Amino acid sequence: MNSKIFRSSFFTTFLVLIAAIVFIMGILFDVFEKQIQREAATEAEYLARAVESEGADFLSEFNGTDRRITLIDADGNVLFDNQTNADTLDNHAKREEIKQAMETGKGMSIRYSKTLTEKTLYYAVKLSDSSILRVSTNQYTVFTILLGLLQPIILILVIALILTAVLSSRVSKAIIKPINELDLEYPDKNETYEELTPLLRKISEQKRTISQQLAEAKKKQNEFNLITENMNEGFLIIDKDTNILTHNGAALKLLGIENPASDSALALCRTKEFREVVTNSLSSEKAQSIMKQNDRAYSLIASPVFENENVIGAVIIIIDITEIEKREEMRREFTANVSHELKTPLTSISGFAELMKNGGVPNETVTDFSKSIYDEAQRLISLVNDIIKISELDEKSISLESEKVDLYELSNEIIDRLKSEAAKKNVTLNNLVGINAEIVGIRKILDEMIYNLCDNAIKYNKENGTVDIIVSGTDKKISVIVRDTGIGIPPEHQSRVFERFYRVDKSHSKKVGGTGLGLAIVKHGAMYHNADISLESTEGKGTSIKITFDKN
Repeated sequence: MNSKIFRSSFFTTFLVLIAAIVFIMGILFDVFEKQIQREAATEAEYLARAVESEGADFLSEFNGTDRRITLIDADGNVLFDNQTNADTLDNHAKREEIKQAMETGKGMSIRYSKTLTEKTLYYAVKLSDSSILRVSTNQYTVFTILLGLLQPIILILVIALILTAVLSSRVSKAIIKPINELDLEYPDKNETYEELTPLLRKISEQKRTISQQLAEAKKKQNEFNLITENMNEGFLIIDKDTNILTHNGAALKLLGIENPASDSALALCRTKEFREVVTNSLSSEKAQSIMKQNDRAYSLIASPVFENENVIGAVIIIIDITEIEKREEMRREFTANVSHELKTPLTSISGFAELMKNGGVPNETVTDFSKSIYDEAQRLISLVNDIIKISELDEKSISLESEKVDLYELSNEIIDRLKSEAAKKNVTLNNLVGINAEIVGIRKILDEMIYNLCDNAIKYNKENGTVDIIVSGTDKKISVIVRDTGIGIPPEHQSRVFERFYRVDKSHSKKVGGTGLGLAIVKHGAMYHNADISLESTEGKGTSIKITFDKN
């Protein structure tokens, strides 16, 4: 802007200067020309009166002067010329100034030289005898004068240019300085040209509007980031060329990416399912698929984004459904296991009953069949009861009220109930150590939990093995540990032993019996009481399971 003002000021000043010089010279030349005309007229009048009084011989005194004086008779013949022999001159009757003088008594004309560098002014006066006295003087033209003054004019112009440049520079800087020093953060507080006041007022209003819009946009952006960054679901917004426009941290985390190496969404994940949903969504179709990667399952949902019926991008949602898939798988396994576990005793009962119905079965065999039917029915009842218990624990629909329960005393009661079963297995179940420790809970559930742990410790123990029960407590926690010297659990099975119907060794499980729901009941009972379960086991050496309760 400074250079533009400088150029405008410089050229304007320079053009005004040139115009002023031309104008002044034109006026001066006109003044000088009129002055010469007046002088020629005065001189001609003076000479005319002198000739009238003293005669033509008076003119001889002016031979060799700068002014040319010519005397012409009424017929146009030259009678006298102070610079040229009169006999050699042509008739002047047709000269403009002569004709005017003949007609009006006075005449004047100007004639230019062939080179246009000089002009001659002629002034004629008619005498009483009708002769004409003419005075002429030479005068330079404007062009000639300019050529003569070329050097000083150039010098003046150079000086003028320098002065103009200096003054224009200072003027432009003086004009720009207040503008450059404007504080646009606070437009209303500036003191500058009055002409800028409306502009500064508009800038102030626009600044307030922009600030409000930016504040709203920032607020919405923060809200958007707060929502998206706290989402468990990942989302990607891509353009029609698959370039990522925005994403949240969950999307990269779910895909196992820390720093994307490319702007393309296809570079984040190269699975067939991911590429298909991206491609289909950009083809104006809503796409959905299940992707499995790194032992995880993800639901992919992609929707196209339209603008004037043209697809300009897509929104991709990534949901981790691993737990859902696992629960669904567990549900299927549970259904299959329940069906199998119910079918086995029912098949036995049905078979024995069919044999008895057909008759011909000896009495002693009927007794054996009845015992088998009873045993299978009891097994079926135990299975149904265990399923009902887990269902009640899942739905937290236990109708019993909480009460204070001493876990040490409860463990001692359970030992008494299991002594005969332990004796059958040659397992020692007398090692109860610890302190009296009370918690608030449902006694029946707590009983089931510790009973099932002890029962499993007996069933899966070795000959002459032992089972220890340890009750301990701190100011905030109470723990019950059931430890055995049994067959142990392989590491690959330890994370699943609390699942319903999960058996480490199915062939061994058939020998020891049970419904396969004992540890599942322990797990759900612990969840019901907000307790934690930990398991330590070494294959061939034994297992230790610890339940930790919050002290009420």
